Amino acid sequence: MADRGLVLASASPRRLELLAQLGLTPDQVIAPDVDETPRRGELPRVYARRIARAKALAVAQILPDRLVLAADTVVSAGRRILPKAETEGQARDCLTLLSGRRHRVLTAVVVAADGKLREKLVETVVIFARLSKAEIDAYVASGEWRGKAGGYAIQGQAARFIRTILGSYSGVVGLPLHETAHLLGL
Repeated sequence: MADRGLVLASASPRRLELLAQLGLTPDQVIAPDVDETPRRGELPRVYARRIARAKALAVAQILPDRLVLAADTVVSAGRRILPKAETEGQARDCLTLLSGRRHRVLTAVVVAADGKLREKLVETVVIFARLSKAEIDAYVASGEWRGKAGGYAIQGQAARFIRTILGSYSGVVGLPLHETAHLLGL
């Protein structure tokens, strides 16, 4: 792997931090321009895989001789894909929906090398405590939710909302480390 050079197909600072936990620093970071709009009726698992593949393929076409790592994280409530919150209204809607409920966080990881894709989808169940209006207001005021799938960051202030997590904590943050290490042959 070291000979090939690792390229991270993501602009996420969280994914860089998680890779550092594996002792890896990508040689390049390229955020591909991929349309992340869900297709009509698209299920969360299918969506996560499709977007991660699209990111990996977009960068692998530019750098075919490199090892490309891409991922996509989706928060879903039932069959519904929650947005990466960009407005206070979206964040508030997500938190209100997740309050007192179980939801799934799906992270698809794709490694592109030698014209082939290897991938893994990791599913984590997260159960939120029931949130008061004051708790939602305070979290929205923090701004931490901005750009986060489902309108929250488990590694930040929203950690206090989590009653239970069943699965990969690092997957909820944005890159399941066990599975990523396996795909990279570490």
